[in-house]
Amino acid sequence: MTTTIVTTNRFWAYLQLMRPANVITAWADILAGVAASGLFSTFYEEIKQGVVLVNFLPLGYLLIATSCLYSGGVVLNDAFDANLDAVERPERPIPSGRASRQGAFFVGSLLLCFGIVFAWVVSPLSAILATFVAVAAVMYDAFGKHHALFGPLNMGACRGANLLLGLSIVPGMVSSYWFLALIPIIYIAAVTNLSRGEVEGGNTVSSIVSIVLMSTVFAAILGLGLFKNSLLAVFPFALLLAIRVFPPLFTVLREPSPAKIQLAIRACVLSMIVLNATLSTSFAGLLYGLLVLVLLPVSMKLASLFAVT
Repeated sequence: MTTTIVTTNRFWAYLQLMRPANVITAWADILAGVAASGLFSTFYEEIKQGVVLVNFLPLGYLLIATSCLYSGGVVLNDAFDANLDAVERPERPIPSGRASRQGAFFVGSLLLCFGIVFAWVVSPLSAILATFVAVAAVMYDAFGKHHALFGPLNMGACRGANLLLGLSIVPGMVSSYWFLALIPIIYIAAVTNLSRGEVEGGNTVSSIVSIVLMSTVFAAILGLGLFKNSLLAVFPFALLLAIRVFPPLFTVLREPSPAKIQLAIRACVLSMIVLNATLSTSFAGLLYGLLVLVLLPVSMKLASLFAVT
């Protein structure tokens, strides 16, 4: 009985390290990329014709790949930060002793490798993008987070490449819509910039930078909706995104305390799903966007059980 309890606690500790709520947001990246690839219309026609769902296998592989890549990256992040967390966040799995640092390095590295393998099953280009995500994640974990400019761009690049990983379900479309990666890059750069004050508090300049970056994202998604003649369908999603991210950001501007920053980060990270639903609507229509948005309550429920930051 004691052995079973210890094993269960250890499993739960490593599951906490993987940030399940955040992994769901990575699924939304993939689904947005698939929407931009144009493959959804093919799926829809096949469903109407009663075709077996065999062509959904590449999507499944990409969802598994991004799950492994994201969870592997955040597990390694905690492994690299173990000494710092022992001082600032002793309740976390590694400093509390519920998970070992060596075990976290092993599990995180294994997950990244699995992510690349599952992406390779889809296409060589998918494997290249997955490898980029894995390398960029390790760079951020080990070095990037300590740099004021490179860190946010580094983390944003992980998200941008993850969206392209979804787009690579049709490899030829990556060269046509590569610029879509800039939207999550800017979005996550804004969040990562804000997170630098998560422990000790932020400052007015940092808050203003994040608000400006987030405003750029908002303008970009509206512009994309206008370009794709889908602004009417896109606008409600964009409005929801604005309601979810801007009030917490302005709260931090007024009171840049660690508690307010953590709440803002949580809102922004989970709202990646809303961002991706907005992008998806631009390319694949309202129904597809709503399907992506369904991931939000799932992620929010997991966020009530597992840490987001």
